[in-house]
Amino acid sequence: MLAMSQINHIKDLSNCGYRISEISEKTGSDPKTIRKYLSQEDFSPEPPVVKQFPSKLDPFKPVIQEWLDEDKKHWRKQHHTAKRVYERLKEEHGYDGSYSVVQRYLKQCRSQQVEKANLELVWDPGPGQVDFGEADFYEEGKLSRKKYLTLSFPYSNNGYSQVFGGETAECVCQGLQDIFEYIGGVPPLLIFDNATGVGRRVGDAVHESELFSRFRAHYHFRVRFCNPYSGWEKGNVERKVDYNRSNLFVPVPHYTDIEKYNQKLLMWHEGKAGELHYKKQLPIGELFEEDRKAFLMLPPKRFQVCRYEWLKADGYGKVCMDGKHFYSTRPENAGKKVLLGIKAHTVDILTDGGQVITTHKRSFGDGRTDASDYSTTLAVLMKNSGAWENSGIRRDTPDALRTYMDAQPKEKLKECLRIMNELTNQYGFQAAASAMEMVSARGNINICDASVLAARITGYGIHTPPETGPSLAVYDAAFLPEGGEAS
Repeated sequence: MLAMSQINHIKDLSNCGYRISEISEKTGSDPKTIRKYLSQEDFSPEPPVVKQFPSKLDPFKPVIQEWLDEDKKHWRKQHHTAKRVYERLKEEHGYDGSYSVVQRYLKQCRSQQVEKANLELVWDPGPGQVDFGEADFYEEGKLSRKKYLTLSFPYSNNGYSQVFGGETAECVCQGLQDIFEYIGGVPPLLIFDNATGVGRRVGDAVHESELFSRFRAHYHFRVRFCNPYSGWEKGNVERKVDYNRSNLFVPVPHYTDIEKYNQKLLMWHEGKAGELHYKKQLPIGELFEEDRKAFLMLPPKRFQVCRYEWLKADGYGKVCMDGKHFYSTRPENAGKKVLLGIKAHTVDILTDGGQVITTHKRSFGDGRTDASDYSTTLAVLMKNSGAWENSGIRRDTPDALRTYMDAQPKEKLKECLRIMNELTNQYGFQAAASAMEMVSARGNINICDASVLAARITGYGIHTPPETGPSLAVYDAAFLPEGGEAS
């Protein structure tokens, strides 16, 4: 990292017309470093952060808080002193730390202690509050309980929700990103009740997850986490969570594609714009414009909400996430580590080079799930065509094509599997199977006919009529005898 004097020297040389190679020779800095600082737009200082380290007292702080809360119900002369707290912790909870640690913590608690009753918070335009709620949904006809992320704005009382299978960091980041892009800006401050989904709490310190930290750096917003037992600090979003459950999700919604449903959900919120604020008696849409003025600009590049993880595949080439959700990779990956791209709604199976092999719908919940893409087994099935009859991919094959392949001798079946594998790698399994089904109707499958049909299916559609093309009348008039017709 260069000093600011060195950075300014680089910028001065650049302003004088020196090329990067010349600046590198003069300053001794690497060209990559020079490009980095020349392209950097923001050099604002960042406030120093006081590091907080884990303490022996951390596991006992909730107990201490309970005692202090109980003290408020009794005469002030019978409240716990630091010495009494220390003695009770040793006798009742086995605390083996020092008295000075307890004394400092009690002093800190009492210096921050305020009466929370009758305290009305005043919010400026811009900041948002974030929380999750739960509701039932019919997904593809099946009733399941989902989480919905809600971002509310206390100043205007506006808010937006997005539905997910869980409360993971990927879900939080994806939901916030979709809302940011819809409202056209980024709230300068977001308030969370705890570190669920975006990190973990050790004592009073919050350690953000890697993905959320990157997401926050990308969008430049600040975060604040409510104090323990202080949900009232984000009461606006808690009321919004309840309101949305009673109004947006009654009766129980039906959908087949959760991402399309979430897009509609954003638009449904616009109906709130004409309603009056419960206290300010101004339209919510008008107040939300004040929120917008305080928003940060969206960054030029879209953040890729994806967490990468290496997991070891079992003997069938499947990887297990969260101890209960299994996803197929390739049979040849059995016993090997496989790279996963974990997103809010899907899980990508990747090659070592980062190329997507297949994409599974992500599973959530406590029960075991098993997601399989049998097209990834084709390479192995080609070498063992005898397993065709009991393979999973046979069940996914269209009826007519399955009947045709069942009737083929071993060598011809192996050739069909080779064609299916080649077309799947190039056009995808659905296009490959459809093309081969149409070719099989003629009595014989060959790679040339099947390739042409697969290309048409993925290109402009098999039933799309051909374009009429340009008119040749001008050439007829120029080159044909008067009154003649083109042959």
